[in-house]
Amino acid sequence: MTRGTKLKLNMLTTIIYQIVSILSGFILPRFFLRYYGSEVNGLVSSITQFLAVITLCECGVGAVVQTALFKPIAENDEKEISRIYKSSTKFFNKIAIILIVYTAILVFAYPHIVNKSFDTLYTGVLIITLSISLLAQYYFAITYKLILNAAQLIYIQMIVSTVSLVLNVVISIVLMYMGMSIQIVKLASAGIFVLQPLVYKYAVDHRFNIDRNIVLNGEPIKQKWNGLAQHLATVILENTDVLVLTFFSTLSSVSVYSVYHMVTNGIKLLFTSLANSVKSLLGDMYAKNEMTQLNKTFSRFEWAFHSVVTLIYSICAVLIVPFITVYTDKITDANYKLPLFGVVMCIAMAIYCIRLPYNQMVMAAGHFKQTQNSAIIEAILNLTISIAVVYRFGLIGVALGTLIAVLYRTVYLAVYLSKYILKRNILIFLKRCLKDCVIAAVIYISTKWINMTEVSYVAWFIMAVKVGIISVAECVLLNLILDKKEFKSMVEKMSGRKSLES
Repeated sequence: MTRGTKLKLNMLTTIIYQIVSILSGFILPRFFLRYYGSEVNGLVSSITQFLAVITLCECGVGAVVQTALFKPIAENDEKEISRIYKSSTKFFNKIAIILIVYTAILVFAYPHIVNKSFDTLYTGVLIITLSISLLAQYYFAITYKLILNAAQLIYIQMIVSTVSLVLNVVISIVLMYMGMSIQIVKLASAGIFVLQPLVYKYAVDHRFNIDRNIVLNGEPIKQKWNGLAQHLATVILENTDVLVLTFFSTLSSVSVYSVYHMVTNGIKLLFTSLANSVKSLLGDMYAKNEMTQLNKTFSRFEWAFHSVVTLIYSICAVLIVPFITVYTDKITDANYKLPLFGVVMCIAMAIYCIRLPYNQMVMAAGHFKQTQNSAIIEAILNLTISIAVVYRFGLIGVALGTLIAVLYRTVYLAVYLSKYILKRNILIFLKRCLKDCVIAAVIYISTKWINMTEVSYVAWFIMAVKVGIISVAECVLLNLILDKKEFKSMVEKMSGRKSLES
């Protein structure tokens, strides 16, 4: 299978998975609100954020492991692949013990953090069931997933994950309809995700001859701890808002935040997955020192992300409050209509997504140690600002903390990439950012007058179609005016005249 074929298959399955994931993210919380109320929904969101440290396994050291795999997979060096597998497995075994201890501490400590709406047993059992699901997804299958991803076989993971999500939604809704507790629902979810590692193991064993008994002479994976430090900072960044609200506000505020975050983060996850599907291609080119080709491919990747991210999040800024108005209709135990908060959340997430090409290229090049401090500074900025302003500005305050923090690191990564990896003019980045601002402002101002005729999904859909048509037309027109050369080049690639990596 060629690079281009793998890339297309990876991106197609990624898009399908993320669509299913977004729909799942919309459907299940609505049922949670209906059957259990805002406080239980807020409790689930809060616990999930506390357990998010489990994802350190994959996205921290996992990124380093994947980068280390690019070269031996490109050279079909199964001995080195086996060494990396053995080293990563040993490392993750140690991490697993830490995670289990952390979960045990959380079972006893968390009930004393939240208000007394829920007893210790209720909360403790919920923590255990949620941790089983996360451990299954982010630990037990991690090494196999990394090998598949590095080999540009992401589509296997996406297919398995899509099927798991569909089963989870169906089974969860049936159990809620039957009157089962939230703990039973989440335990059923855990059972589904526990099966994933078996499928990944089979897929890897089918394609690679892994020697699991190989003796390690030296460490094949460099910068493991630098990768862990970077992702620790990322986990703090992405979970600061909920944690600050849990400590300094109410679970109802957490529920409101989680509903807005469900929308903005769903879009972010789509872009993140698309970026991940391209990372293995970039890593393969970098490992083979195909720098001219790499620069061309990255430039198209960068332009596409700037343009599409700006378009989608500009539309989201207009539609998010009307959607949440429909989504939370007849939910009266909290105020979910916060237009300014919605706009700030959209801007923050847009900036985060715009930096994905730069972050992926830095990771593909293996520059974890060199960029470590910027990730730590970003996390500190978010935490400090959020705590400082939460009392005065509430939800908007924590969103501003996130916005300022992600803006800092986005600029940092773009500058670093231009100076040390691709060695290009930073004005390319600045011009694209200026274009993004113009497009976003035009879309928001020109579509803000469109309103729903009534509070219903049909009315919202009609509104979304109107906003979408106007926004796409304006985005295309402004790209033709402000960036005609790159726009025409991308149209040619998308029409199939040339492949993305050509």
